[in-house]
Amino acid sequence: MNISQEHQVQIEEIISGMECTKGFECYKSGFENLCEVRTFRNGELSECLDKKSWLCPFSFSFGKGYYCKCPLRKYIASHFYK
Repeated sequence: MNISQEHQVQIEEIISGMECTKGFECYKSGFENLCEVRTFRNGELSECLDKKSWLCPFSFSFGKGYYCKCPLRKYIASHFYK
């Protein structure tokens, strides 16, 4: 994924303000290793499609699904996968 300097600064700011139990694997892989999500509202809401989404500390259950509250994943979804 090609990331502009502006986006890189934003991403680094998000990372500095959070802890990740997965060691920021998504970032370190150049955003190649991302959990699969279905986004709604221009990336503001992401339904986690991973089979083990209930294990992720950034997921929350709502209705029949699990949704992602990871600030970094939300940023990537809203800025790169509209």
